[in-house]
Amino acid sequence: MTTLQQQVIEKLGVRPTIDADEEIRRRVRFLKDYVVQAGATGLLIAISGGVDSAVAAGLCKLATDELSQETGKEYITLGVFQPYGEQEDIHHSYEVAEAFRLTHKVETNIEDAVDEIALETEHAFKALSIHRHISRGGKGNVKARTRMVVQYALAFDLNLLVVGTDHASEALTGFFTKWGDGAVDITPLSTLNKRQIREVARRLGVPASVVDKTPTAGLWEGQTDEQELGVSYEDNSDYLEGKDVDPKAREILEKHYLRSQHKRQPIPGI
Repeated sequence: MTTLQQQVIEKLGVRPTIDADEEIRRRVRFLKDYVVQAGATGLLIAISGGVDSAVAAGLCKLATDELSQETGKEYITLGVFQPYGEQEDIHHSYEVAEAFRLTHKVETNIEDAVDEIALETEHAFKALSIHRHISRGGKGNVKARTRMVVQYALAFDLNLLVVGTDHASEALTGFFTKWGDGAVDITPLSTLNKRQIREVARRLGVPASVVDKTPTAGLWEGQTDEQELGVSYEDNSDYLEGKDVDPKAREILEKHYLRSQHKRQPIPGI
């Protein structure tokens, strides 16, 4: 194990092995304590149709159900589905909601808002005598940030905490949008890698169709995490568990980590 690998593992808090039942209980307690401390009435989780948000949704539902039973007050988990236009795998979001018996759920389509922001950005380019359209990556970031604007608008008036799905495998590569999916109140998955999240998912009862699907951020058609990053989640998870990985995969992972340091740091100031 290299010195940098050891530093990364320590910083991100990943364990080499986990007990799924223990992790579920520890993270449910964490969510319950934070809800009570914040004086909130529950949790809001955007359910994308991927395994990360499915696990977070399951943990949230356990936490709010237990709080309701223990206090006699109503605590809720609000599941929010946020497609951009037609989302091919939106049925996976609904399958997750059904699996965890979410009675509070809503769909908020972000297409009109995102397209209007993109159009205004292109008007600004034109005013600056820059003749171009907004880039695919730029529009992808707008999608991620628009989703969070809607989530916080809902959470504010409903007194809910916005739950994030960021985890150690994403933190390692910086694979999240700054002030987008990285802008949340609480992250119950932050010390788990992708392999461990799938382990917890199976124990929670996440549908197999979601656990085993190819990971994607859904920011544009055909996008997949592993293709964009140039490295597999198996190598990513091995790295975070302190195992030997292919030298090329190690190089890619460490380049991503060093290049994305700014995403994991507080806002600098002087």
